[in-house]
Amino acid sequence: MYRFIETIRIENNRLQHLDGHNKRLNETIKHFFGSAPEVDLAKILVLPGNMDEGVYKCRIVYDDQIREVTFQPYIPKVVRSLRLITDNDADYSYKFENRQLLENLLAQKGEADDILIVRDHCITDTSYSNIAFFDGLHWYTPDTFLLNGTCRQRLLAEGILRESRITLHDLCRYEDIRPINAMLVLDRTPSVHLMF
Repeated sequence: MYRFIETIRIENNRLQHLDGHNKRLNETIKHFFGSAPEVDLAKILVLPGNMDEGVYKCRIVYDDQIREVTFQPYIPKVVRSLRLITDNDADYSYKFENRQLLENLLAQKGEADDILIVRDHCITDTSYSNIAFFDGLHWYTPDTFLLNGTCRQRLLAEGILRESRITLHDLCRYEDIRPINAMLVLDRTPSVHLMF
């Protein structure tokens, strides 16, 4: 049976952007398991009483229902470099708990901190995030993503990101590259450089 994960940022004892996570979780359950009672994370998630101020990660494991909820202090992964890895068959359109595909690709990172996956000459995602590119005026994110992340969707809806086809040949147009996901805040996330 398939199992999935949802990761939610908690900052100063507040769940961040819960609507997007709730929507994805329910759409995933409906797609894989058919009709099931709709889950309302706002009613299910109870923050631990001993949680300090700061940033925490809430990790939810689920299939047709919630199986596990954990909370832990968030320690950002240090990512300064990305190695371009090509896999024309890469498919991670749902946030599966089983990340073997991504782990297999990540094993090819060499001295880089993470990978940036290329599919059919187009830029997709890193092993753990969507990606944003800055051209000096605007932030862009590839329209050839592997996973349509909740942060990506929100930043597009807010007009902070623009969606674009970004190929290997386009990479020289951008002066800043940053990973984006539910745990990362775009303007507080360090830039990364590419390794070919």
